[in-house]
Amino acid sequence: MLGSCLIRLVSMPSPPSNGRANRAPRFLLSLLLLVLGVSGFAAAWALLALSTGRLSSWMAVLGALDVIIVLRLGGWRPGVSRMLVAGLSTAVIAAMANWWIISAHLGGMLGMSPWASALRLGSHHAWTLAGVANGPVDLLCIGVAIVIAAIASR
Repeated sequence: MLGSCLIRLVSMPSPPSNGRANRAPRFLLSLLLLVLGVSGFAAAWALLALSTGRLSSWMAVLGALDVIIVLRLGGWRPGVSRMLVAGLSTAVIAAMANWWIISAHLGGMLGMSPWASALRLGSHHAWTLAGVANGPVDLLCIGVAIVIAAIASR
């Protein structure tokens, strides 16, 4: 009974529509998918770094691959715009992960929760601590990840 209802529902033709009416919700859904993918991967990177005690910058390359998959699943059209979005999204993953790692360490030292520390952390202080924490290999991993994301997503 349930199977036949699902088959009828799936096989029903979609209502006629013009191209403009469906573009806005589809774009918003693909943008939401990208935001969730970027923030989720940055959180996974931060959790890995906090649990191992290392920065784990190699995760930037995996983040680039995640962005490529999310953009393709989201239906983003190939081209220069998708290349730019992929590179920027990979850079945002690295920045968010570094921000959360720094704020969790500072919050632990100051007796604050990581999310309270993340809200109070200033950009200048975060930039200074990220410059101290990230060495040449870390910066190379992040740079390679941005290039991989841009090239592979075209």
